[in-house]
Amino acid sequence: MRHFSWFGLTLLVASLAGFTACSRDPNVRKEKYYESGERYFAKGKFREAIIQFRNATEVDANFAAAHYELAKSYLELREWRQAYAELSRTLELDPDNFKAHIDIANLLIANGQLDGAREHTDLLRDKQASNPDAHVAIAHLCEAEHKLDLAVTELEKAISLAPQRGDLYLDLAVLETKAKLPDAAELDFKKAVDLKASGNPRIVLAAFYESRGRYSNAEQEVQAAISANPKDMEARAALAKLYLAQGKRAEAEDFLKQLKREMPQNPMAYRMLGDFYVAVNNIDAALSEYASLYRDHPRDLEVEKNYVQLLIVKSRWDEANKINEEILKYRPQDENALLYRGEIELGLGKANDAVQTLQDVASDNPDNAVAHYQLGRALSEISDWDRAQQEWQEAARLQPTLIDAQRSLANVALERGDFAQLNSAATSMIAAAPASPEGYALRALGLMNQKEFTIAAQAARKAIEVAPQSAVGYLEMGNLRAFEHKWNEAEKWYKQSLSRDPNSLEALRGLATSYLAERHPEKAVAAVQEQIAISPNTAFYTLLGGVLVDNKNYHEARTALTKAVELDKHNTEAYAKLCQVEAAAGALDDAISTGKRAVSDNPKVADLFILLGTLYERKADFEQAKGAYQNALEVRHNDPKASNNLAYLLLETHGNADEALQLAQAARRAMPKSSIVADTLGWAFYQKGVYQSAIDLFHDAINLAHKNKEPENATYHYHLGMAYAKVAQPTLAKQELDTVLKIDPKYSQADGIRKQLAD
Repeated sequence: MRHFSWFGLTLLVASLAGFTACSRDPNVRKEKYYESGERYFAKGKFREAIIQFRNATEVDANFAAAHYELAKSYLELREWRQAYAELSRTLELDPDNFKAHIDIANLLIANGQLDGAREHTDLLRDKQASNPDAHVAIAHLCEAEHKLDLAVTELEKAISLAPQRGDLYLDLAVLETKAKLPDAAELDFKKAVDLKASGNPRIVLAAFYESRGRYSNAEQEVQAAISANPKDMEARAALAKLYLAQGKRAEAEDFLKQLKREMPQNPMAYRMLGDFYVAVNNIDAALSEYASLYRDHPRDLEVEKNYVQLLIVKSRWDEANKINEEILKYRPQDENALLYRGEIELGLGKANDAVQTLQDVASDNPDNAVAHYQLGRALSEISDWDRAQQEWQEAARLQPTLIDAQRSLANVALERGDFAQLNSAATSMIAAAPASPEGYALRALGLMNQKEFTIAAQAARKAIEVAPQSAVGYLEMGNLRAFEHKWNEAEKWYKQSLSRDPNSLEALRGLATSYLAERHPEKAVAAVQEQIAISPNTAFYTLLGGVLVDNKNYHEARTALTKAVELDKHNTEAYAKLCQVEAAAGALDDAISTGKRAVSDNPKVADLFILLGTLYERKADFEQAKGAYQNALEVRHNDPKASNNLAYLLLETHGNADEALQLAQAARRAMPKSSIVADTLGWAFYQKGVYQSAIDLFHDAINLAHKNKEPENATYHYHLGMAYAKVAQPTLAKQELDTVLKIDPKYSQADGIRKQLAD
């Protein structure tokens, strides 16, 4: 057997000892982590780079270079909050890292924090006058401050310092376009192309030509980009968009179908056709296309997510849920999939589950504006309006361009009559999308509610000016004239709105309302029927049913509403109106049958169970009514209307008074301004023998009814009279019971009241 010599063994031990010592040397370890991070960064593996740079900073918390590289990695991943934190730490450790000053300035400008950015650009102006990137950052700040001439000057300085940098010419050309200097912009775009600037300058130049209606020039640039790189998907997408801009929809579709055939395994290529259908709002075609892609590419995450979104749009909740849960099995923390889960839970009527899901997403991702917006939606479903508004405000703060959040805030403001808030939301929408008519239309709506008709007209006309083919501005002009009771003018504007959007329910409703206001119900019916001939949709049949009800034409109303339900069994408004029409026509059994069908088709809609409960009550089938209200509470826990109705029914049928009291208290907490709820809680206290609390609540019910301009309610006075009798105040009791008979001489308890008064 061979043995190591003593001398050789000594050398080996010494070598191992030296290796161990080096591996424990923190300077060596941090440098190894740093170098590994650099290699990952160079390969575009930013997540891996972050791990290594983070390891380096854990070895040495004051390792400024590692903090800066960490910040750059976060910037590449668009994780702005983390990038800002690391840039700030970098500058604490190394105040002369001017690249970090440039990066943090650009980050602050993008986030609208111009004062904070100015501190860095002022320093750069003083200490980095020969650094072209410093002038680029200063130009960005000037642009954000709408000082376009100064921004152009700064970029020209940058180019004078680095005349061979094509990216600077590209930035300058984009800025000159904004500054309405098209000739200069074209020359600089071409210079960027000649210098082979990064960022596909030919495509940007093509977009410039397209914006100026120079389609042949635009197509020439796109085709050149495709020839230079046939696999460039951005260029292919640009060509499809160019066809669309020219109204060549069929050519765009054929081009994308051919692209899919040419590159069947390229994800960007095969997804482009489905995305095209979404862009042209052909959701059915998009859904069909993505269903096919999902079968052919079941593990393409983008295909899965896009397919889920389309299923959500079409309210196909169960299918969306199945696929989304598959995503979450192998990506349990996927932010988008968790958001979809919340949306799906909302669609399935599981509002409380949605709140929990979306709260978790928003908590884990506090900068995700969409998470806050969707959480606001979920909170609104459980009638937690204050928290919903807070979430929408946070969403709008994080992403001012998130129009859905601004729209939700506008709707809350309109509902509450808070026209200052409505104007604020409208202003934000205009700032986010100045070429969209919606913000101007909302501003007009707020102003007309404040009777500022002249300024409202200006806002509505601005909506028409920015988007003359959109129906929105014409609709608000119609609404404005209706506010002023100028019915003839209103009709003309509503018709113009419908000519641009034949599916506009608001415009058709406005037109019908105008005819009804002029006492021409036959014109209202004819107008709706005429529009149904053009676009026979469920919403229009529902409107027709409502107009016919106003004319007391219950037979034809029933026919129209039945058609609305046939077209869409999830049209809960049509179902509810159909039940009410059948009940009003004396067909109570038919109404109950319709209500049962409605809840079968829409088992997660609490309001339909409540409606069914009221129908059972009218038939004096109190056990079935209780069951319907209990079903409503299972669907929507603590629903105040269901709680109130069930509580009152229990009290009237000598049910569990303790349960009734709890239900009535829950309803009162949710609806403190409801006279009906105040009366129910008072009646519960009466049944429990707590008469003074009952008296206070009956007074509150009567006062709330007056405040809400409700008709006098005999029951409130009857209950108050009964309570006064219990506390031995006969004069007050007599006064209230007399009032009952004055309000309704045929009141259900009239005979008993007369006997009491006689006694």
